[in-house]
Amino acid sequence: MGLEIVFQSLTRIAAVFALMGMAACAKKPEPAEAPAAVPPEYQAVQDGDFLIPEVEPLHLFGDNARTEVDYAGDEKPGTVVVDVNARRLYYVLEDNRAIRYAIAVGREGLSFKGTGYIGRKEKWPSWQPTANMIKTRPDLYAEFAAGLPGGMENPLGARAMYLYRNGKDTMFRIHGTIQNASVGRATSAGCIRLFNQDAIDLFDRIEAGAKVKVRTLEESLAAEGPYMDDAYGRAVPDTEENRAQLEIDKQKIVEEEAAKVEAERLAAEAAEKQAAKDEKRRLRICRNRGIEQEDCPTLDELTAKPEQVAEATTG
Repeated sequence: MGLEIVFQSLTRIAAVFALMGMAACAKKPEPAEAPAAVPPEYQAVQDGDFLIPEVEPLHLFGDNARTEVDYAGDEKPGTVVVDVNARRLYYVLEDNRAIRYAIAVGREGLSFKGTGYIGRKEKWPSWQPTANMIKTRPDLYAEFAAGLPGGMENPLGARAMYLYRNGKDTMFRIHGTIQNASVGRATSAGCIRLFNQDAIDLFDRIEAGAKVKVRTLEESLAAEGPYMDDAYGRAVPDTEENRAQLEIDKQKIVEEEAAKVEAERLAAEAAEKQAAKDEKRRLRICRNRGIEQEDCPTLDELTAKPEQVAEATTG
């Protein structure tokens, strides 16, 4: 019984210290005069039965926030232009203007180039993984083989727009996401994701049958210039400055990971020492009370207040 109690105590204390260690080495926010405010267009919104949470300012880095910009392309107003390389989507307006949205791009989002049209629009769409997704990652997708209804747990988010070509569904989707941190980055699966707030905005602007153009790499380079991933997986312009920052951030990440591992090691070491001290205390209390070692209760039981003991025995 004694060894089992020691193991339980050690496990409990180790968990506490590990949490303390991780909290201690967590990245501290940079000093600021005031916390960043959430722009009105990205605040929490009630949409039907669902409350869409706000987009935290840290996810609105660089050009990730929706904005109206000059547009030099020759696409007609009402056209959607998707740039998977720069991870941007444009909704073309009149007078050489466009609404620019940040997007996340998954494997399925890389499978289509050229033009199509919006053949279907859905609010809070249902979702079903493809046969290939189930085959390659049954641990993630098998349980959803029969489909998942629309809602806050659905990976298609609040809105979905389905790209068709020659009357057939291409399986290319422009949709919201429940993973705001993915926007602006490449992802392992999915098509073209936007913040739910942006998906709703685009959905309300776009008409069924609207043309969608997905740029090739050559078209992207001509329109946006070269892009690269920074150390955090975000698409940024490929410049000497950003390449230098990439190396700095890579080293920073290595150092942060090393600090985290060391903090966890120290936490485990401290937990082990504390468990040993607690075990000595437990046995000492039992000796002082004339309790045999094999009958010695846990330290929590030995140090509980009388009223707690009474409540436990009568409950």
